[in-house]
Amino acid sequence: MSADVFSEILNGLYENTVVPYLGPGALFDATNKQTGAAMPADSNSLILAMNNGNPMAPKLMYEFPRAAMNQELKRGRNFLGQFLTRLYGDTEYTRASIHNWLAEWKPAYVIDVNRDTQLQDSYADEEHTLIVGVARITASQFRFKIYHFDGSEYFEIPQEQVDPRLPVLFKPLGTPKPEANYIASDADYVDYITELMGGFAIPDFLKAYRKGKQYLLIGLPLNRDSERMVMSDIIRDAAEPKGWVLNKNPTDKELRFCKKMGLKIVDAGVEDLLNAFASSSAAAA
Repeated sequence: MSADVFSEILNGLYENTVVPYLGPGALFDATNKQTGAAMPADSNSLILAMNNGNPMAPKLMYEFPRAAMNQELKRGRNFLGQFLTRLYGDTEYTRASIHNWLAEWKPAYVIDVNRDTQLQDSYADEEHTLIVGVARITASQFRFKIYHFDGSEYFEIPQEQVDPRLPVLFKPLGTPKPEANYIASDADYVDYITELMGGFAIPDFLKAYRKGKQYLLIGLPLNRDSERMVMSDIIRDAAEPKGWVLNKNPTDKELRFCKKMGLKIVDAGVEDLLNAFASSSAAAA
């Protein structure tokens, strides 16, 4: 892979023309502080964590939303929320290197489809806007909640009160704080994606801001429909090419999808990105 590619990507990131889009692979080195176990983030590890470490039936192991739907039907929707809050709100993990990197330069807009709080922690010393995806609600036609962080706490605001000068953290699949909301089961995804496609899951100010941006997909697998459908609508109105995907071993399905979407696959992993960042920082010093 050419060093010029990473140079182009890094320049775009620092100029806020390229938006980081974090998937489960971005948390590859985050571990439980007590046990040393890796933070459950990808589909397989989430299913095992939800089922007390035991595999489920093969058709349920296909992806987390399907397995979560099975458990919702058996135990109720509250079970999923309680599980994810215990996992990401009550358990302490070491910092992921990606989040230490982001905390150094604090981009103006970050999309994070993980459900942990490390991205929010990276901005805990300054004001920011947090957008959290929600599903299956009747109180509003919108499928998001917006919070302003004033430097000490979050409080919910309408989209008309968003300060456009502040960084925006977009957590489409949820977070345990400031209040627990998650997109987890198949039913959640169907509702959220339907409204995402209809324009009701993205605030108006973000629809305007995202026009002409490019994206760097970090640790995001694109071999399952749920991840692909969420991502496709979130990056709508992107520039051409739409951006880059870090993936050392893309499947044929991912190759076809990225070609169709206008995303360039970069033969590199998350660690390669961090090394490129370290090299560029050392050169600038």
